[in-house]
Amino acid sequence: MLDAFSRVVVEANASISTVDDINTLKAFIATGNRRLDAVNSISSNASCMVSDAVAGMICENQSLVQAGGNCYPNRRMAACLRDAEIILRCVTYALLAGDPSSLDTRCLDGLKETYTALGVPSTSIVRALQIMKAQAAAHIQDTPSEEHAGSKPRKMGPPIAEDRCANLVAEVCSYFDRAIAALS
Repeated sequence: MLDAFSRVVVEANASISTVDDINTLKAFIATGNRRLDAVNSISSNASCMVSDAVAGMICENQSLVQAGGNCYPNRRMAACLRDAEIILRCVTYALLAGDPSSLDTRCLDGLKETYTALGVPSTSIVRALQIMKAQAAAHIQDTPSEEHAGSKPRKMGPPIAEDRCANLVAEVCSYFDRAIAALS
């Protein structure tokens, strides 16, 4: 797994040159605290995000929990929750490192083929990932709404200006899009 610093150094070594991409490293450092806040926000809400995403997926397709469905019996439901949690954890690692290589190598490579071999349709987990993507963006922006969070939405702290978080939201959404594309 490469973080932003390692990637720049490896690329410089490969081209036998000095590190020319100082501006990228400066930008990575400048977003360090916001990046950590975003990762903390997702991590501290991970179990709720996963269970809500899987519940939302099931609400949209009730046949998943009926006999013969892919979330029936309980062991299949547990496997679905586990897989969604693993993918969310890997997306969070990628966000922390500022690099999707860990997501690809430790999670997505071969995942679709595994699902296909086990006879698990990927459409359901793709839907759960879409729900988690929206949740992650809301948590990073710290914008839970009454519509989605009930009358007492949990806020992580003082409001954060959206423009400060736009790049992190776009980054985490790109990692979710990468996972969705790998499973589609």
